[in-house]
Amino acid sequence: MAPGPAALALSSPVKPPKLSTAQIRELGDPIYRTTIPDSWADTNGHVNVRWYAVVYDDAGDVLHDLHGLTHASHRARNSGTMDLEHHTHFISEVMPGESVAVYVRALEVNAKRLHYLMFLVNETGDRLASIFECINAFVDLNVRKTAPWPDESRRLMEEMISASAQVEWPAPTTGVMSV
Repeated sequence: MAPGPAALALSSPVKPPKLSTAQIRELGDPIYRTTIPDSWADTNGHVNVRWYAVVYDDAGDVLHDLHGLTHASHRARNSGTMDLEHHTHFISEVMPGESVAVYVRALEVNAKRLHYLMFLVNETGDRLASIFECINAFVDLNVRKTAPWPDESRRLMEEMISASAQVEWPAPTTGVMSV
């Protein structure tokens, strides 16, 4: 297992610590950006909860591409990835027309699972909108069970974990997930 950064288990899973967008930008470039369409608004006028899942899922596809797990590579080996567990903190509203970016902090990996955080930054308002914590697994679709990560993918994940560990602030995990 690659060593992960110091993690800060939240004293209350309902209240994440305050993180500035400057701290989040220490993670490097965002892996995903989008502008929120008007159709994503709910009756409260802000982005409905279901669309956060779409943004994180789309960002997850980019994350896997960075690890060499492209759609083409999955088709060639009849594999995929699946979330096993996740938690989303909703911190501040996102409104239609606003631009958002997703930053990733990889925490730990083992033979079959990856633990990471994603931070949704509202670039229009320069504030943290949401934190997503996830355990994701590599899956052999021939038997529909988790399987070991391809060697090169695991190596790339370990590199991302090492890079993520360089930030000075502890990872705001829920404390209930690990690989």
